[in-house]
Amino acid sequence: MRLARDEEFRDYVLARHSDLLRTATLLTAGDRHLAEDLVQTTLTRLYVSWPAFQKAKNPGGYARRALVNALLAEKGRSWRRREHSVPSLPERTSPTSGGTPRTEALHQALRELPDRMRAAVVLRYFHDLSVAETAQSLGCTQGTVKSQTARALDRLRQVLDAPDTDRPDQAPVFPGETPLLPVAPVINLRRSS
Repeated sequence: MRLARDEEFRDYVLARHSDLLRTATLLTAGDRHLAEDLVQTTLTRLYVSWPAFQKAKNPGGYARRALVNALLAEKGRSWRRREHSVPSLPERTSPTSGGTPRTEALHQALRELPDRMRAAVVLRYFHDLSVAETAQSLGCTQGTVKSQTARALDRLRQVLDAPDTDRPDQAPVFPGETPLLPVAPVINLRRSS
């Protein structure tokens, strides 16, 4: 006989697993295997603290905070620092995430960001959270969120706007011309006037 708590948790996992995995994939800059590990860790922590989770005013924020904490804890492990993940196995020719070139370009750009900065961008622009909600999810001040996202967007602009010399489909840019990206970024990185 299953407990009501187990049924409620099962229903939550069935409803939210894909969203958590999508967020974790962005937080890990496309590392699908690490993203799956983070989701499992997060769900385990949510199950253990299920009564507190149910009482939370913002369950979505609670889950995102647990996911970010799992990422930061995972990245802080000493064995993780020695291990280097690669997006695909050496004998495979296609990336493990199986994404489009546009998605792969975004993941590569996100890899250039530190973990907390990446988390701020993912929460603000992919989850469309306010500065206050992002600060609550990350456990920091609103000023930190603003500075982290501003720096992150500047870095993403540099990476996504830079011509890639290794790609034959990237046309050379001559003085006075605007570089054309063959792959449009998912988020609008242009500053609005």
